[in-house]
Formats: sequence, C-alpha cells, structure tokens
Amino acid sequence: MRAQDMTEAPDSFLPVTENATGAGPLLLACEDASNAFLPQWDDLGLNPDQARAHIAGNQGALGLAHGLAERLHATLTHAPVSGLIYDLNRGPDMAGAMRSRSEVHDIPGNAALTRAQPLARTHAVYLPWAYGLRSLICSRIASGRRSVVISIHSFTPVHHGKPRAVEFGLIHDADPTLALDIVAAATGSNLNVALNQPYSAADGVTHTLRLQATPYGLRNAMLEVRNDLITTPEAVESMADRLAPILTHAIAAHHAEVA
Repeated sequence: MRAQDMTEAPDSFLPVTENATGAGPLLLACEDASNAFLPQWDDLGLNPDQARAHIAGNQGALGLAHGLAERLHATLTHAPVSGLIYDLNRGPDMAGAMRSRSEVHDIPGNAALTRAQPLARTHAVYLPWAYGLRSLICSRIASGRRSVVISIHSFTPVHHGKPRAVEFGLIHDADPTLALDIVAAATGSNLNVALNQPYSAADGVTHTLRLQATPYGLRNAMLEVRNDLITTPEAVESMADRLAPILTHAIAAHHAEVA
C-alpha cells in the first residue's frame, strides 16, 4: 500500500494519473483525494485541525482508490489539491465549487471572493482536471475501450450531529445500472450497503459522472465508504480486499461491452 500522506504540496495543479495503460475496464476518479494547500491561497484561513479534517480532503479515499486500482488493474486519476480550493465534483456554475462553509466550519478564504478569484481557480484547478479526465475517456474510446467510470469518496460517520448507519453507499446519475449491480453484488458482504446514501444526485454530487460518463453512455457510479472504516493503512487494505471482488462481479456482465 502506498503512503497516505495527503498533505504534501503538489508540483502543479495537474491531476495525477496512474496506470494509464491499465488493462482493466475501470477508470477510477478520486476528486477529493488531497488536503494540500498552496501558497497563493494559503490555508484559506483554516486552523491546523480543520486543514487536516475531512472537510479538506476525503480521508482514506485515495488509499482506497490506490488499493482498488492495483487489484483491478484500473487507471486512476486523482486531485492534487484540497477540494476547498476547488471542489472538482462541482461545476463552475454550482455554489459548492468554492464553498464558504462546509458542515459546521466556516472557510474564511472562500468568503467574499472577487469576480476574478473564482475564474482564476477554475482555470488553475478545475479545467485541467475536467480536460484531463475527458482526454483519458476519449482516448480509451478511440482505442476501442469503453470504460466503466467509478468515482471514489469517503464520508464522515456523523453529519451535523446525526450518526450515519450506512457504511458503503452507491450513488448514480441518470443510469442506475452499475450502482444497482454493485449493491446486489455486495449482498452478504457484512457491510451496511445503501443506494443513494449518504447523498444522491439531488444533492449535486454526480457532476463528474454527469459530465464525463453519461454523455458517452458509459456505465458509472459514485462509491462512498464511511471514513471510520478506512482510518489506517491496514484498514484500507482490508476494505480494498472486500470491495475488489464486489466491483469485479458487478462489472462482469458489462465486460464484453467495455473491454
């Protein structure tokens, strides 16, 4: 398992793509992989605990994405900076792209942005991500490979003071096929699995799927794992071991289409 230090400052705003020639049909995207901040935006006024918290980057998500990519021979692309600078699972037309409040936390550096500041962040962070992922998808299609696109996220066990019982959530955009197949494949996994939990498309969380997979008719889903289940490298390894066969089984019916 790779080191899970998300705080190392990136060399650029470009998304990081690994195993670009992976033989498997899966293309994994991890939009909230990092909690790294950059000098031009400082730490957005957060205290050290906030900068290390889930609001700054999905804890455990990148480690899980690495584990799944290794087991499933998948291509993985992930974000180089904190989603508080720009939430890559939100379009520039969405209020949550540079939110000034996340759960119970104010984000001072995102309050009262000038007109130029969102534009600068969109050009610096969002467009390289959007173009990069689109390039991967189009290149694979052009070479005769139709990808299965899964975005990897984690969520907190308590939200606004309310405990969350779900442990493994599947969220879909317009086409529920893959999400339903994963839920069915997870039967007997001893995980508390739910469809469209802890979020759904109605919450605006399927931007990546809607923009990148749906227009090409690619099977897609958003995978959410409760982050208290992936707090250590050992726990991440264990969860990747549990989820890899579930995903393999769920996409088996579509393998002829995407291979």
